[in-house]
Order: sequence, then structure tokens, then C-alpha cells
Amino acid sequence: MAIATITLSDNGQVVIPKEIRDQLHWSTGTKITMFSSAYGVTLKAVPTKRGRKLEDLIGLLQHDGPPLSTQELCAPVDYAQDWSASEGRCK
Repeated sequence: MAIATITLSDNGQVVIPKEIRDQLHWSTGTKITMFSSAYGVTLKAVPTKRGRKLEDLIGLLQHDGPPLSTQELCAPVDYAQDWSASEGRCK
């Protein structure tokens, strides 16, 4: 986490230091929202909408290993053993 002290200009403008912009991956044109509270202000980047299509996801998940048959893919999954192990880790 980077901390910086900045100065408010006569026009009410502030410059976000480069090291903080780089850390947050904020570049020219990044839309930022500002929230005020009793403790000060919070700046947050507005998420960009990517407008992806289903076709963009083809090949995203890849299986490394021998091909699986349709029967293997459709076989019921027994979560009981895995569930018991995870319950033990949470205690």
C-alpha cells in the first residue's frame, strides 16, 4: 500500500501520484468515483464493461490429460469424502 500527501489546488484539483496510479493500474481516461464520509473521501475506479460474447470463452477452460468419455463427464460426483476433509480443516 502506498501513502502519499497531496495538495489541493486553488481550483479544487488534486493530482494522484504516479506510483499510486501505477499500483492501481489507473491510466488516462480511467473513470473514478468519489465517496465522502465523516472520515474523508474514498476514490474507486469504475469497472469497465467488456461486453464479452459467449464465443470469446471458447478455449478458456482446457483439460490437460487423456480425453474423457461422455459417461465419465456425466457420472455423479460424490462430495462426501471431500466435504468431510474440508470440515476437518475448518475446525
